[in-house]
Formats: sequence, structure tokens, C-alpha cells
Amino acid sequence: MNRSLAEQLDFDRLHLWHPYASIDRPLTTYMVQSAQGARLQLADGRSLIDGMASWWSAIHGYGHPRLVAALQEQAARLPHVMFGGLTHEPAIELGRRLLDLAPAGLERVFFADSGSVAVEVAMKMAVQHAYAQGQPEKKRFVALAGGYHGDTFHAMSVCDPKTGMHRLYRGILPEYFFVERPRVRFDEAWDETCCQELEELLARRHREICAIILEPVVQGAGGMYFYHPRYLQRVRQLCDHYRLLLIADEIATGFARTGTMFGCDHAGISPDICCLGKALTGGTMTLAAVLTTAQVGHVISGGEPGVVMHGPTFMANPLACAVACASIDVLLDSDWRTAIAAIEKALRAGLEPCRSLPGVADVRVLGAIGVVQLEKAVVMERIQPLFVEHGVWVRPFGQLVYVMPPYCINQGELRDLTAAIVAVVGEETRR
Repeated sequence: MNRSLAEQLDFDRLHLWHPYASIDRPLTTYMVQSAQGARLQLADGRSLIDGMASWWSAIHGYGHPRLVAALQEQAARLPHVMFGGLTHEPAIELGRRLLDLAPAGLERVFFADSGSVAVEVAMKMAVQHAYAQGQPEKKRFVALAGGYHGDTFHAMSVCDPKTGMHRLYRGILPEYFFVERPRVRFDEAWDETCCQELEELLARRHREICAIILEPVVQGAGGMYFYHPRYLQRVRQLCDHYRLLLIADEIATGFARTGTMFGCDHAGISPDICCLGKALTGGTMTLAAVLTTAQVGHVISGGEPGVVMHGPTFMANPLACAVACASIDVLLDSDWRTAIAAIEKALRAGLEPCRSLPGVADVRVLGAIGVVQLEKAVVMERIQPLFVEHGVWVRPFGQLVYVMPPYCINQGELRDLTAAIVAVVGEETRR
């Protein structure tokens, strides 16, 4: 463990395969030595303001004492035990907290490994629900263009098949129905014709559809697109009319990121199945949950084979459940509405100068999410080091430079973060 920083980074470059990265043309990686609050401390002495909250998960920042204590106490007592035939207090307490927070009607909790796996479980539930009712032909899904639901194999099948990152797998993945995402933005006047394509599809094909899956209000990795809450209300009505399940992928939108506890809360609707992840443990470790109604649970349990056909080895890991309980308590004990509103205000003010820059197509903000959409895709080899030079950690993709910072970020850090984005985007778009 006494190897030099250069030796360690050389090994990383030669042997460790990073996400969405080439081993032949690896991007520069930066060694993180420690992290505290909203800052990452690099091994070379530099400190970076984290604008990503570790892919949107570290909502309380790093090193929060209540989360650290929860992990340490649970590790000393029971770090893991199989969930098949056994249970434990952290899982029970986390289940209580989730059902207290969740939209009305969600009464059953299934714990999973990650957000993508939660989507897999939700889709399996929807198929089993139809099968148990003697409708095996109802095995297809409807999803939105521009949507993203994870990188595991079946989750990819409901990601955008044309512009999404999984185009390579077309012809291998099952083919489902896609409708255009609602063209009315979050803060625009509602237009009922936004639902026409979905209405027409369901009228023709509802007998072969088991569920509609979507990201409520905010589409994440498929384009950071914010759409009108009224669309969710219409989808809920259509699902009820045609007796379809509504799956809400709240993995990115859950736990206050958009200004309400869940994205569905903007519309005042409840899904039949809800997927949670990312911020569930405050960014400390992987855990996901699938919440569903008692009706869905009873139907599945009354059919063949009478159980949900899924059972991860590390399901309901006690360490993860304990820290998730602590994370929810920290969030509820805080004035999170005021905190999110303050972040939103700062992001709006700080990112507004980007709107007048050449090469910028759009600037949008909702809750603790800020997006600068460019006319051309970024060059990661160039733009990532520029952000680091400006003292911030921002990880763009495609045409999007965006931030989803920890809720503990202060106003000074927000000013520095947005100023760095304005400077770097300005430099890039003038090339």
C-alpha cells in the first residue's frame, strides 16, 4: 500500500475498466483521497466541489456523522445475513420509513441490489401480474422516447432505442412500444394533445401491454428533460381505464431531488410499482427498493408460481438498510424544501449567463438539477480536465453539461460551481 501515486494511476490506466470508457483510449482519472461535505479531496492536494453527488446519490454530501455512525454500529452487530427465511431490524425499519414516505397505496417493499435491478424486478412483477390473471399475452411494455432505466439487460429494453446509449443491442433486446415524450415542458402551459399518441397506441394494443414505465417529471440519463406533471395524471387515468400497471422509475427523482419528495408528487398521483435507488443510502453503498400495492402482491402470490421470481444474495443487506434509515432520518430532520429551493434559485442565477453563449441550445433548472444543453456533443478528453482545473467535479455526457449537487452545498460553493460551468462552456463553445 506504499506505492506512489503515479504507480497507482498507471495500474488503474492499464488494468481497471471504468464505466463508459475505452481501455485503448482511457480518459484521465483522478485519485480521490477523501471527501467531506460537498468536496472531493484529490491525492495531489486539489479540492473539488462535487457537482454530481456521485451520480446523484450522495444527497447529504460525504462523511455525514449520522450515516458513518449507522454503518459502524451495524457493522459491529450484523454486516450481512441472507434474507431468505430470515429478517432483521434494519430491513423492517427501512420498510416502515419507505411506506410512510411513499405515495398513497404502496404497501409492499422488495429490496434489490441497484437501480437497474429494481427496474428488472418491477418488470418481472408486471409480467407475473398479467400471467397470474390468465393474460399471458399481456407481456409488452410502453416507455417514453428519451427515457433511461438502467444498464442491465432487460432494463435496456425500455431505454430509448434510437437516441439512447443502448442502440447497439437493437435486434437482441425485446422490442416494446415507445411513444414520444410530452413536448410540453415542466413550466409551460399544458396541451392535451401531448397524450394523443399514447391514447391511440393503447386503444389499439392494450391487450398485449402489461405496464407503462416512465421517469416521473424528469428524464435523467436519456436527456435531462423536464416535462409537465399533467402528463403523469393522464397516464394514470389511461392505466386505470385499460387496467395496466404504472411503473414509476423514481431512482433519480426520489428523495427530494426535484423539489418534492418524489417526482410523482408533482402530479399528486400514485404508481402501482415504484423503483427507488441512488439516494436511498445517501450515496454510501448500493441498495434499491421496489414498492408496490397490496393488489399487485396478492395477484402475483395467487398465481403460478405464487412468488416473485427474484432473490438477490445481498437483498436487504443490513449495512445498507441501516444507513438508508439514517439517510432518510437526516433528510426528514432537515428543512429540505428550503434547501432545495435555495439550490434551485442559485442554479438559475448562476447558469443563466450560459444562455447567451454561442453553441448553447438551452438552460433549464428544476429543484437541485441544473442543465446546460449544447448544440454539439462535448469532447470528454478536453472538457473534463478543464472542469478540474476550475476546481469542480462535473461529468458531462453527450450535449449535456449538468449538475445535481449534494443538498449540503453552500451558496459560496454553488457560486463557484456555476461560475466554473459558465467559464468552461464559454471556452468550449468558442472553439
